[in-house]
Amino acid sequence: MSFIEQLYRRLPTVGQHAAVSAYGLWWKNMRLGGAFKEHVERFGYRDRFDADQWCKWQKRAVSEVLHLALQHVPYYRETWTPEQKSAARSGDLSGLPLLEKSPLRADPHRFVDQRRAGATKELSFYTSGSTGTPIASLWTPDELQASMAVREVRSAGWAGTSFRKPRATFSGRISVPDPNSEGPFHRVNLAEHQIYFSPFHLSPTTAHQYVDALVKHQIEWLTGYAVSYTLLAQFMLDQKIPPPPQLRAVVTTSEKLTAEMRQIMEQAYGCRVFDEYSTVENALFASECEHGSLHVSPDMGVVEILDEAGQPCKPGVTGEVVATQTMRRYQPLIRFRLGDMASWSDAHCDCGRAMPVLAEVSGRIEDVVRGPDGRELVRFHGVYIGLEGVLEGQIVQESLQQIRVRLVATSSATEQLRNRTEATVTDRIQQRLGEAINCEVEWVPSIERTAAGKFRAVVSKLAGSATKDWS
Repeated sequence: MSFIEQLYRRLPTVGQHAAVSAYGLWWKNMRLGGAFKEHVERFGYRDRFDADQWCKWQKRAVSEVLHLALQHVPYYRETWTPEQKSAARSGDLSGLPLLEKSPLRADPHRFVDQRRAGATKELSFYTSGSTGTPIASLWTPDELQASMAVREVRSAGWAGTSFRKPRATFSGRISVPDPNSEGPFHRVNLAEHQIYFSPFHLSPTTAHQYVDALVKHQIEWLTGYAVSYTLLAQFMLDQKIPPPPQLRAVVTTSEKLTAEMRQIMEQAYGCRVFDEYSTVENALFASECEHGSLHVSPDMGVVEILDEAGQPCKPGVTGEVVATQTMRRYQPLIRFRLGDMASWSDAHCDCGRAMPVLAEVSGRIEDVVRGPDGRELVRFHGVYIGLEGVLEGQIVQESLQQIRVRLVATSSATEQLRNRTEATVTDRIQQRLGEAINCEVEWVPSIERTAAGKFRAVVSKLAGSATKDWS
């Protein structure tokens, strides 16, 4: 745990509100400052490109990225074969290999444009990853502003709202660090009129406090974890808690949104739910328009859906999602395997936009873990961030009182390092689930994969609650 995290944990609630607001002011300037307005105008202008305009746009962008990779990115320059380099020069993505996560995890700076390394401010973000092991995603401030601009135009904007309007967010941030807190279960970012909800304290007995916060702070829209908002919505319906009258939209992220989850939320919140599909790396971006289609933004990157032979899938056929970034060029990822499965739609959307439409995104529902007091939560990747000597991790809920964390160690992990890691993991688990939970750390040689080559980051053995599947 960093010094800042330790200091934040010790602050009284009012001090934590102040700290979140101070951070929010810096974060607002970082994300919504600089070239943000210019990027908003450009994304808005391209919104109505026809198919031919998009084709020309992507062809030029792909050519630029591939030439950049050949000349200035060590990984591609050193690993691509002569034949693959020839394909890159001609702009042929199909002639290039698929990119696994392992080399990116091992050395993220090997994917950085070496002309800009050290010459520009670098921002680091960590993925949750299907393996539960974070990967460093490296950005420039301008890329961050562009990523916010596309969300302003095609996520918030299509939902009829804006990041400049009051919002609530469910994310993995430890906004309420006391696992035994009796409330409030949010912290206020006054700089953006935003409240950060704690997903780690949500339970039937605390649900009313979350709704009270929405009313008190006049929150107009909700964004963040789909499962957390569905859990809150279900608690509201069960307890007949009326929705805040000022809510205008819910934009869900991070987990697969199913039809039943959408129905539960729209009934509880009294407004429309819009889906968003993206990754921390911004390898792709897809968002739901006002007519209900999940459009892929071609100016963020090229998305392929491939079958087991590596060939493009026809509409309606589920395959593996592979993405090539064109917007982010500081650390460009080319034919990056996301670990997700999806399918294309060939249906015409009444919104008139010529952007590709996804029929379905699958494979992103995680198991829900339940605390002894009834709280339910997901997204445990924060448990692993900053841990030395850990390759992979998996959370297993054995019972309401027992959590087992399975870790795979690196070859250099000493016994002393493992002991420190076990103490840190135990502290983080209890911070999320409460001190009454018993946490056992188990070191294993490997974690089993599914037939698709992945393993589950979270496994619940509770009867009736392992994978709360709203499908």
